[in-house]
Amino acid sequence: MASFAEQLLKAGLVDNKKVKQANHDKSKQKKVERRTGTQSVDEARLAALETQRKNAERARELNAQRNAATTQKAIEAQIAQMVQQNRQSKGTGNIAYNFTHGNKIERLYVSAEVQAHLTAGRLVIVCQGGTTELVPRVIADKIAERDTSLVIRVNKPSVEIDADDPYAAFQIPDDLMW
Repeated sequence: MASFAEQLLKAGLVDNKKVKQANHDKSKQKKVERRTGTQSVDEARLAALETQRKNAERARELNAQRNAATTQKAIEAQIAQMVQQNRQSKGTGNIAYNFTHGNKIERLYVSAEVQAHLTAGRLVIVCQGGTTELVPRVIADKIAERDTSLVIRVNKPSVEIDADDPYAAFQIPDDLMW
């Protein structure tokens, strides 16, 4: 491979006189360094090393961002697959089941059997892509491990009752609609 000076000569950017002058200056500088025992600081070389270091750091940051985006897409795909494979039918009922989604109260029409499963905590409401789906509690727990914002409604299966509670004798009906 031709040296840089030869490449510049071939391109017509410099002439032989300038190449000889640059070589002479370089050899003169090396001779001075050998006599004094010190090395001169090459600013261009240091600047090139600094630029290379910055570029490597930027490349690492971009790779980390790409890896994070790829991981997030994989998690979203896993969640979509779990919901698609395990979604339960809402039934052909006309019972309105109300739940909160963000700051809004949403309504879902379900059958009596599905309503019983929702209140017992066996089914959970999951919102993905603007649609609400019903999935078993085990699947909802797996989804919540990946992204808690998708799991909308989880009813606790059982609640401990305080013995000193004056209202302990009064049961709250499971089909109470609010």
